[in-house]
Amino acid sequence: MKTSPRYRWFVVGVFFAFMLLHQADKLLIGPLTTPIMEEFHINRAQMGLVTTGALLVGAVFYPLWGYLYDRYARAKLLALASFLWGATTWLGAIAPTYPTFLAARATTGIDDSSYPGLYSLISDYFLPNMRGKIIGLLELSMPIGYLVGMMLGLFLGGSIGWRSVFYITGGLGIVVAAVIFFGVHEPPRGQGEPELADMENISTYHFSWETARGLFQKRTLRILFVQGFFGVFPWNVIVYWFFNYLETERGYSPDAVFVTMVIAVLVLAAGYPLGGALGDYFFKRTPRGRALVAMTGVLSGAVMLVITLSIPIENQVLFAASLALTAIFIPFAAPNVVSTVHDVTLPEVRSTALSVQYFMESSGAALAPSIAGWIADQSSLKTAFLLICVSTWLLCGVFFALVAHYAPHDVQALRQQMRQRADKERALAA
Repeated sequence: MKTSPRYRWFVVGVFFAFMLLHQADKLLIGPLTTPIMEEFHINRAQMGLVTTGALLVGAVFYPLWGYLYDRYARAKLLALASFLWGATTWLGAIAPTYPTFLAARATTGIDDSSYPGLYSLISDYFLPNMRGKIIGLLELSMPIGYLVGMMLGLFLGGSIGWRSVFYITGGLGIVVAAVIFFGVHEPPRGQGEPELADMENISTYHFSWETARGLFQKRTLRILFVQGFFGVFPWNVIVYWFFNYLETERGYSPDAVFVTMVIAVLVLAAGYPLGGALGDYFFKRTPRGRALVAMTGVLSGAVMLVITLSIPIENQVLFAASLALTAIFIPFAAPNVVSTVHDVTLPEVRSTALSVQYFMESSGAALAPSIAGWIADQSSLKTAFLLICVSTWLLCGVFFALVAHYAPHDVQALRQQMRQRADKERALAA
């Protein structure tokens, strides 16, 4: 079953809206950290547990979502995830005490682990040499969602209260759920592979435990899984604590915080499609291309963060410029990790493979906000950023170098499997 280019871009638009609004809701906790801490009379370590709880729940649910996506209709499951986003956000909005708020925000992790099915669907709509750009475009929604969440938190949080802001974003989740349920169709698995792209009818390939277990035999995936444990430590620490850092350690006014973060987030947003496009460009030339782009991103980000945090507090202009330059490199790895997972994985287990990747990421990063809060209470947030972000980015640079070494073998193995399937399909058609 072929799909028109117009419909494929409609699906991209729907998924972009889903991710944008979902990320705005998820990351809204950062700009609202200060008023929430004041209302519940809690310290940084306790506030860090709010995000840690959601990350832990998300990690637990990743394997379940991955299995369900590879076994059943992905579009309908995404609609369910969007509905859960709205419902759990409302639970947090009505929580009367810190323990109930902590529990309610933890339940938001259920839908936070729903993205593997979305990326699996996208891979069945677009060829491998375009996936990096498309995934990068979709991941552009994350920093833009952060910006939307920041504006909601800064401009609405003070006037209507943080609870009312959560009511708004939760309601949007219900609306998006209806759009996905009625508007997004399920493509045949493998439709986006070049060997099968021109075929009218494609056999249905089902999830199997044997195929799933085979994922761990691929060296590329094993290294990516280990890298994932450390890879999103920096992102979770920066997203969660950077507002508070600007307010408390650099003494920024609300207006200065807003201007600085808008500049940084807009530049960071450009890094997602840029990183994806660079990954596609170099992947066409060598199977190592995506990993090399990811490695460049994490190592450059580490160097630039050290430079940025060493800039004197009074020099806000230079700090903003250096922060923006740091931000352009931070997202380079994200679209290339997803694309690489799909470059070496059979279509019927891609959600499972990406769920394992995200499970490892969430397992490792779940403690990052609370660890950063603890370090900040003992020393400073600047120290927490340097210790956590720089060390993990340097380590990830080593992992991506290893991925670049092993990727060509696993990419070639998948292409051989897809050629065998294409020959089988032609034999059945004849």
